[in-house]
Amino acid sequence: MNPGARVLLLCGGKGTRAYPHTAELPKPLLQVADRPVLQHVMEIYAEQGYADFVLAAGFKAAMIDDFARGLPRSWTVDVVDTGEDTNTGGRVRRCLDALGATFLASYGDGLGDIDIDALLTFHRAHDGSATVTTVALPSPYGTIEHDGRGRVTRFREKPQLPEHRINAGFFVFDRAALVEATGEDLERDVLPALGRAGQLFAYAHPGFWRSMDTYKDSVELSALCADGKPPWSR
Repeated sequence: MNPGARVLLLCGGKGTRAYPHTAELPKPLLQVADRPVLQHVMEIYAEQGYADFVLAAGFKAAMIDDFARGLPRSWTVDVVDTGEDTNTGGRVRRCLDALGATFLASYGDGLGDIDIDALLTFHRAHDGSATVTTVALPSPYGTIEHDGRGRVTRFREKPQLPEHRINAGFFVFDRAALVEATGEDLERDVLPALGRAGQLFAYAHPGFWRSMDTYKDSVELSALCADGKPPWSR
């Protein structure tokens, strides 16, 4: 186990975009292949030596607690009930007492072959208090390329758009970042405030990443595991 940083996983939301599959089940417990997507996220970290976790639960927190009891005994896992209606920034703050001066954080439903050591090294090399991992925007549509006369030359099926970057989670925070930046919403309040203060840096991840926003995503991610090693495993 890497002693360098605890890993906070946000897994307390209601997952309304995956309804009705999340009516009685927290979205991070939806299955990808043979186990919950949350376990896949934890394995991304644990396989790289980071197996000291804090789970920020909320909706159906008791189910997250039951899930945690079945995880490998070699992992350290604390579950914090942060409240059913608490927003993402508030969930992080309610877990600060269980975290160190610098900690890793992720959403409980985003999968990527992130190099965690490289992410931490990047964070420690800059003078900000927070780092967010970014990836190229995946287009929801196919694109058409054509020449100067309008003649179509190629169709591209849902390409990545590298000139546009999006938040992929996989954060590193210094405790001070959450103390100084106000607001309850991590994405709409805390991160923009840190950006305005010059405290937020972006780590560009070039590899695989995908979030599980809907039940359809869980089916498609399961299909990516059919040949054995999933693309988010390093």
